[in-house]
Amino acid sequence: MSVHLAAVGLEKSYTKGKAKVPVLHGVDVEVERGELVAIVGASGSGKSTLLHVLGLLDAPDAGRVLLDGQRIDNQADRQRDGLRNRTFGFIFQFYHLLPELSALENVMMPLLIRHGLWSYLSHRKQVRREAAALLERVGLGHRLTHYPSELSGGEMQRAAIARALAGGPELVLADEPTGNLDAASGQGVLELLRDLNRERGLTMMMVTHDFQIAQQADRIVRLAEGRIEEWAPALA
Repeated sequence: MSVHLAAVGLEKSYTKGKAKVPVLHGVDVEVERGELVAIVGASGSGKSTLLHVLGLLDAPDAGRVLLDGQRIDNQADRQRDGLRNRTFGFIFQFYHLLPELSALENVMMPLLIRHGLWSYLSHRKQVRREAAALLERVGLGHRLTHYPSELSGGEMQRAAIARALAGGPELVLADEPTGNLDAASGQGVLELLRDLNRERGLTMMMVTHDFQIAQQADRIVRLAEGRIEEWAPALA
C-alpha cells in the first residue's frame, strides 16, 4: 500500500542570532502513490528542510502538508507521532544507528517504540523475526549481531534502510542516502531503494545534490534557493 503526499505553499525560516533566515519560499511539491521522486539542488537550497517539514519532523511557518488529501501538519502531537512511527520511514545521510545496539536491535527499535515495553515483551520473538527478515532482505543476514562500528558505511546505510522499513511504512523519505558513501556503495544503496520501491509499491521521496543519482528516480524536482525551479522527467 502507498500514499500520496503533497505540499502547498510551504514557507519556513530559521532564526540565526537576531536575523531571520528564510529557507523555503512558497514551495508546492507532490509525490504520487508508488512514485520515486528525487529532489535535487545545491547545498543550502532547502532540500533537507523541505523533507523534514514533509515528514513532520519540523513545522512550516505557512502552507500545508497533505497526506491523501488530508492536512497533517496541524494535527495534534500524538497523531503526528503516530504518522512518523507507522506511515513514514526515514533514511538519513549519517545513518543515526545507536552505537550500543547491534544491527538487529537497531532495526527492532521502531517496533519497540510502537508496541511499548510490556506489549513488546509478549511479541519479542515475532519482532526479532521481522527485523531479521528485513536485514536479510537488504543483504545483512550475516551481520545481525554486529554493532555499527563493525559495519562499513554501505552496510550501516543498509541497516538504516531496514530500520526505516521495520514499521511497515507507506512512504519513505530519504535525505542524501548516498551522500556519505563511495560511488560503488552509493549505487548499491540506490538499487536497493529502487527495488524496494518496485517490490512493495512504496512511495519514496529522496533529496540529493547528485544529478546522476537523481536520474534513477521516476521524476526529478529541482529546488533552488528555497523555490521549485523546474520539474523534469528522470532520464533512467
